[in-house]
Amino acid sequence: MTGEIDLKAKLASFDDHWSPRTVASFNGYDVMVVKVQGEFRWHSHPDTDDLFLVLKGAIDIRLRDRTVTLQQGQMFVVPKGVEHCPFAREEAHLLLIEPTGTPNTGDAVTAATRKVL
Repeated sequence: MTGEIDLKAKLASFDDHWSPRTVASFNGYDVMVVKVQGEFRWHSHPDTDDLFLVLKGAIDIRLRDRTVTLQQGQMFVVPKGVEHCPFAREEAHLLLIEPTGTPNTGDAVTAATRKVL
């Protein structure tokens, strides 16, 4: 892959929520954009941390003992094995970075099919 990646253009190319789109890969990691709204589901990733970077809007990352609220330009890393439930009151746009093949629900059976833009 060569050239710049326009994240706004990538996000404008789809409308569905909670369905990450891979926009680049490097060193065994996928860089993804996703639109989110409403509640996702409680889940954890037993083998990897989970990075959330808010590009637009705001989200809450609900943890069992607290809630982390992120605004545009802020990020949070959920440590591996920690249950969390992302929630967005209004549509938000996120950048995610995780090892290639990591299921977004923590379970390959219930995960969204990975799409590449």
